[in-house]
Parts: sequence; structure tokens; C-alpha cells
Amino acid sequence: MSADAPIAALRKARRMVRGAWDQVAIYLPIILMGLMALGTYWLARNTPVFGLPETPRPPRHEPDYFMRGFSVKTFDAAGKLKSEVFGTEARHYPDTDTLEIDKPRIRAYNEKGELTVATAARALSNGDASEVQLLGDAVVTRAPARGTDGRTAPALEFRGEFLHAFLQTERVKSHKPVVLVRGSDRFTADSLDYDNVGRVMALQGRVRGLLVPPAKR
Repeated sequence: MSADAPIAALRKARRMVRGAWDQVAIYLPIILMGLMALGTYWLARNTPVFGLPETPRPPRHEPDYFMRGFSVKTFDAAGKLKSEVFGTEARHYPDTDTLEIDKPRIRAYNEKGELTVATAARALSNGDASEVQLLGDAVVTRAPARGTDGRTAPALEFRGEFLHAFLQTERVKSHKPVVLVRGSDRFTADSLDYDNVGRVMALQGRVRGLLVPPAKR
């Protein structure tokens, strides 16, 4: 073996290493991009995900509290009793702020102290009990009241399967058949709109009446 053989072998090895490095250098950008993609995938898999804020759900028509064998009173600013509501059971619905009452009995007083009593199989009242829908065997009775002329008006009674009583404005409405009894007089109609403040009554549909003349003294 000549003295130049090791040198030639070393040069050949250098050329092979340089060739291999040139080949690696060609694919180096692709390799780096692959490593970056793997790193991004790993971060995405291991980064904790924070929950998005939940959209508030609309309240469902479900009662949020119950009352049994109850009595609720409301007063005006001067402390005077305005209304009193009795019932065997009541359920409050927060989505509509209404109170559903079983076997209600409602006593309401106007500014003159005149009493109105309402009963039914079931009632649906708003939050301040100023508006009550009476359902099933509904009866609204206004006690005898003294008019501006000094005369006492007889008791006034409304009957029907549905009566809508507005206690603050002293009105009674119904879109269903009603019976009206005023003293000895009796009327029937398909609908009713009564304004106690203005003493105005509107009966519509098939209206029938029985007027009994006052007894002679």
C-alpha cells in the first residue's frame, strides 16, 4: 500500500459526508416545517379550552314557589286596605309574573270604600293583583252603594264561566256569555263590558232582560 492511500481514503470520506449533507440540506426546510406542524398539533391537543359563556336561557313556564291556605293583602300608600286574596293553593310563574290560584276569594275596596267580592274555581292574577281573570263558575259581586243623589244602588252581580276583573279601574269584562243580576232585574248577554266608575254597561250579542218594577209602598 502506498503512502498516498490513507489520504485518498480520507478525501473520499469527506466527499461522501459532503454529499450526504447536501442531500439533507435539500430536505431540511421540509423537515423543519414538519416539526413545526407537529409542535402546533401537540399544543392544540394539550392547551386547556375555556368554556364559552352560556347564553341565558329564557325562563320556562314553571312555578318557582307555592302557597297553600293563604291570604295576601295589599295596601295603598296611606296604609288603607285595597284588596285581600284568599285561596286553597297558589302557584307563581316568574316568566309572566302571574299567580295561579285555586278556589280564590278576592275582596277589593275602591276609594269610596265600596266592596267588590270575586270568586271562581280558578283565577289568574298579575303581580300586584290589580287584574284578575276568573275561570270556571266565576262570580263578581259589588255590594250596595250609595250614589251621589243619596240613593242606595242595589247589589250588582255578574256570573259566567269567564270574567276579567280590573280592580284598580273598577271594570269587569267578558267575551263569553254572562248573567247580570241587579236587585230584582236580570239580564243575559254574549259579552260584557262594565265600567263601575262611569256606571256604564255594554251588553252585546243575544241580550235578554227581565225588569221587575219596584214594589208599591
